[in-house]
Amino acid sequence: MNKSIVIGTTLSVLGLGGLGFGAWQVQQVPSESEPQFAEVVAVQPVTRSVETPREVCEDVVVQQQTQAPSRDPHRIAGTAAGAVVGGLLGNQVGGGSGKTLATVAGAVGGGFAGREIQGRIEANQTQTYATTQRQCHTVMDSSEETVGYDVTWRHGETTQVSRLDHQPQGNRVLLEEGQPRWDLPLASTEG
Repeated sequence: MNKSIVIGTTLSVLGLGGLGFGAWQVQQVPSESEPQFAEVVAVQPVTRSVETPREVCEDVVVQQQTQAPSRDPHRIAGTAAGAVVGGLLGNQVGGGSGKTLATVAGAVGGGFAGREIQGRIEANQTQTYATTQRQCHTVMDSSEETVGYDVTWRHGETTQVSRLDHQPQGNRVLLEEGQPRWDLPLASTEG
C-alpha cells in the first residue's frame, strides 16, 4: 500500500472522530447563544397588617333625673302647717297675756320652720325618666394586605430570592446575563 494512502486514511479517521467528539460536546454544553432559564422553586406572599378606623354608632337608653316641679312654689302649705303646729305648741306655754304672746311666737316660728321643711323635702324629690341617645365610638378593623412576593429561583447550583410586586405565573424565568427577566412572561416546563 501506498504510504500516502495510509496517512490520508489515518488523518481522515482521526478528523472524523474529532468532528464527532466536537458535535457530542456541543450537545452536552449549552451554547452561549441558547436562552438560559432559572427554575422557580417557591413563591411566598409578603403581607403586612393594616388597621382601618371605623365609626360604630348605637342607640342607648339613658336614665336621667331632674328636680320634680313644685306644686307649691311659694311653700304656702308648709308655712300654714308650721304656723298651726307652732301656734298650738305656743298656746300650751304660759298663761294670760303671755299665753297669747307664746301662741303668736309659736305660730310665726312654726311658719318659718314649716316653710324650710317643705323646701328641703321638695329639693330631694326628683323625677327619673329614660331617653334614647345616639352614642358613637371608633373601632379599628385589622386586615392583612399583600405587599409583594418573595420568589425563590435556582439556576444550576445557585439559589436566590427576588421580591416582586406581582405573583409570577409559571415555573421558569428567562435569564439575561445571569439575572431573571421578571418583566417577561414566565415559561412552564412541559412534562
